[in-house]
Amino acid sequence: MRSVTMGADQRADGRTAVRAGRRAWASLECDVTAGITAVRRRSVLAELVVPLPALLALAVVAVAAAPGSYTGGGTRSWWRRNENMRADAQAAKDAAAQAFYELDSTQREVGISVETVKAVDDSPGARRLVGEFTALSQRVDEVSSAYIAALDAHDLDADGLETGAASRARRDLEQSRQQLQSVKDDLEKYHRSLEPLLARAETQLAQVAPAVERAKRALLGATAALDAVREAGLRADEPARRLAALAPELTLLNEGAGRHGVERTLQRAGEVLRQAEAVRGEAEQLPERAREIDRRVVSLRTRAQALETKAAGVEPTLSELRRRFSSECWQDLQRVPRQTAESVGSARTRLGEATAARDEQRWADATAALATARALLNTADGAVAEVADRLRRLTEVERDPKAEIERTRFALRDAQRLAMAGRSAPDPRHAGPLDAAVGRLDRAVAGLTGRHPDYWHFLRETTGVRDTAAQVVQQIREDRGSGH
Repeated sequence: MRSVTMGADQRADGRTAVRAGRRAWASLECDVTAGITAVRRRSVLAELVVPLPALLALAVVAVAAAPGSYTGGGTRSWWRRNENMRADAQAAKDAAAQAFYELDSTQREVGISVETVKAVDDSPGARRLVGEFTALSQRVDEVSSAYIAALDAHDLDADGLETGAASRARRDLEQSRQQLQSVKDDLEKYHRSLEPLLARAETQLAQVAPAVERAKRALLGATAALDAVREAGLRADEPARRLAALAPELTLLNEGAGRHGVERTLQRAGEVLRQAEAVRGEAEQLPERAREIDRRVVSLRTRAQALETKAAGVEPTLSELRRRFSSECWQDLQRVPRQTAESVGSARTRLGEATAARDEQRWADATAALATARALLNTADGAVAEVADRLRRLTEVERDPKAEIERTRFALRDAQRLAMAGRSAPDPRHAGPLDAAVGRLDRAVAGLTGRHPDYWHFLRETTGVRDTAAQVVQQIREDRGSGH
């Protein structure tokens, strides 16, 4: 009877232990281990009145009852909530990762815009905006570091992740996402403020590539022109030297505006373009330049021969001047024959130098020698012509001095009428020179006395009077044109 009663008591205690295990599994704050611990606690109480064999049977019943209760009892709700917290934390992690990616993309985009502005615009406003980007970049680094620290602090893939740990992970990652999003919004706002400067910078940048390309094409054209000249047998040393000097500039152009700035790159491209085109033009003109030098040498030699022939008549003309007129009329022409011979001889020397320079392809020296030879021949030609012209003018005034006088008086009267037009009295600035010119003419006419008057002095004086009258007329017209 005692054994039957003890068996009933043992079964009752077993059922009590099972119910205690199920209540432990239903709690949200416990896990499977806690449930098993509760069962073990109940078994200790039972041991006070239950023998060891009955305690072992109770443990078997409790262990057998616990797994069954997971599939059909209250522990399912705890496990689901734990998994939901893990899922929420994972969602916060994914959202923070997306925010981090978007912030990184925005920073790169804004950074490119800032570099574009820096390459073009060095104004105070541009420098201020660039400084603001530096501060924003520091904030980006700070929130990015905080995000990475939050990632490192929480392992959402760990087995047995506690509910509290999952909740803290979700909270920290959500905070990181908000910080990342806030900085991204500030970057986008900053980018919008940069748009006017960026538009101007992009406009200038759009000019860089075509300008550099034009400069490179000009260099290629100059190189091709030099090659063609050399094939024609001309060295073209000077254009080749100038083209070689552009090589460093081409290197700088290839390094780009990002390193040297847009404005300086555009200036350099323009300079290279102009210099390369100048080299090309000079190279293309070299064959014609050589032919032109040859033609000028032949022409000036012919002119020198003709001048020598003309100079042969200078001496007879001087003899007639000496015979017919006073020494004042021809004294300054006495050296013309010798000066003409010297000038023609020097011109021939310069022509020889020009020919030698042309053969050696020293084009600048050849051109300079030709210019000197031409100037010498012009001087000699003018001196020879002056002798003949002096004889002609003196003969005319000797035959009829009144024609020269009347021509001079007409010029004076015309100037006087213009000075009095619309006025009751002439302007002293005009009247004074004209009155002096009248007196000068009268004295020149009075000097035509004696057997051999100084007709050359008379001609110089009448020419001077007419020049004075012309100057007064010009001054009157300028004054009236300006409203004086």
